[in-house]
Amino acid sequence: MGLSVRPSCSLRLDNNLAHPYHHAVRSAHLFGGVPGDYLRIHDWFDESKAHIADLRHRALRHHSEGIFLCEAIFGTTITNSNGKLVPVRTIGEQHVKDDLGWIPTVKDWLQHIEVQPWMGRTVYRPQRDANELNSSPGGPAS
Repeated sequence: MGLSVRPSCSLRLDNNLAHPYHHAVRSAHLFGGVPGDYLRIHDWFDESKAHIADLRHRALRHHSEGIFLCEAIFGTTITNSNGKLVPVRTIGEQHVKDDLGWIPTVKDWLQHIEVQPWMGRTVYRPQRDANELNSSPGGPAS
């Protein structure tokens, strides 16, 4: 009566973001071994929390490109403590799906960013600056 039952695979604790350890516990449950076998991978996905400690941190690695980057960093497979080979991409997919419910692309994240004037402005213009350098006294043309 009025009690909500959370599914056993839920990674949210009191509406907070899941800790990488909880992702690692779930990986051990799914793929065998112990949480420590998977913690480095889940830590990597959530390292961006150090820079923006809300849901927006996920835009940096929680997408298909992030999963492939994870595989490039950690290798195609890991061997867990049970001696089982586990695909790194599968572990990454589990992390992203656990957090988001699906695997977005980079475009899915970036299309929602509002373009700001500073994003396209720079005083440095490679072609112009090279021409000025070449024509200035003491520059390469002298």
